[in-house]
Amino acid sequence: MLISDLKLIGTKLLAIRKKAGLTQSEVAELSGLSDRTYADIERGTVNMRMETALKICNALQITPNDIVSEENDLYALEEQQILEKLRNCSIHEQKTALKIISAYLDSLKQS
Repeated sequence: MLISDLKLIGTKLLAIRKKAGLTQSEVAELSGLSDRTYADIERGTVNMRMETALKICNALQITPNDIVSEENDLYALEEQQILEKLRNCSIHEQKTALKIISAYLDSLKQS
C-alpha cells in the first residue's frame, strides 16, 4: 500500500538519516538541497517533486519504496519517535516516564 502522508514520509526519512549517522545538513548537501528545504521535507511540512525524492534516496542510499510504501516497520518508527522524545527530556523526566511505562506494562500482565 502506498502512503501519501507527508509527515509519515518525513518520519521515515528522519529514521533512515539517523540510522545512517547523518545530519540534516549532510543529507541536504548530498541531495543538492538547501538545509531549510530538507528540514521542511523531513518535518513533513512540504511536498517534494519526484526528482527531489530521488536525490534524497540517492543520498541516503535507499530506494523510493523505502519512503513511500507502508510496511510493518511503522511501529518501529513510532518507537523511535518516542525514544527520541524521551532522549530530549531531563533525567528526572526520563525516570518518571520509564516508571509510568513500567507500571503500565506490569498492569497488562495482571489482566
